[in-house]
Amino acid sequence: MADVPTDGTGHRARLRQRLLEGGHEALHEHELVEYLLALAIPRRDTKPLAKKLLNEFGGYGALLSAPPEALKRVSGLGDAAIGALMIARASALRLLAAKVREQPVLANWQALLDYLQADMAHQPIERVRCLYLDAKNMLIRDELVSEGSIDQAAIYVREIIRRAIDLHASALLLVHNHPSGDPSPSRQDIALTRELADAGKPLDIALHDHIIIAADRHNSLRSMGLM
Repeated sequence: MADVPTDGTGHRARLRQRLLEGGHEALHEHELVEYLLALAIPRRDTKPLAKKLLNEFGGYGALLSAPPEALKRVSGLGDAAIGALMIARASALRLLAAKVREQPVLANWQALLDYLQADMAHQPIERVRCLYLDAKNMLIRDELVSEGSIDQAAIYVREIIRRAIDLHASALLLVHNHPSGDPSPSRQDIALTRELADAGKPLDIALHDHIIIAADRHNSLRSMGLM
């Protein structure tokens, strides 16, 4: 009697065929993770591990955004599999970031939001980043300014303005995430936004907006009339 394969070879081939014929929408989220893990763990049925990961991290986006140290705590997930998950995230972000750089940021707003949402929405700690723009609102640099605890990150207005001068930036976009899932701006968020806008005015450095990203939505302080 022939040995029965234990690695789901036939099932894996069917997943591959569905993917080739129907694209990413042809597979469920757990199947995408399953097939991705199978590339790193070829002799193992990866469906149970895929479902376990999605359950533990709370979904596809949160899984791909998980830091390596969190992934390493999952039993059965080795360095090769962690690397596969991280390369998937890196590839997605590179693709989204390229779209942001193609056009002036203010004329390409949805592409910017898609990129920020993918990069920041599922982060477990608060991170602050600044996008430095030239006179035509093309992106010069996208930099992490600060990161902190689950709900707080320090932002230093003087350092942001100094960096803008160094980069010859004409405008800024400030972005941070709220791990709580609520993108409502705090009093501190509003005060900081106004302080940064005021600091840039004498130097002709405009603050276009302050965007707050949460798990499935965002807020713009400019659209809310708070700056």
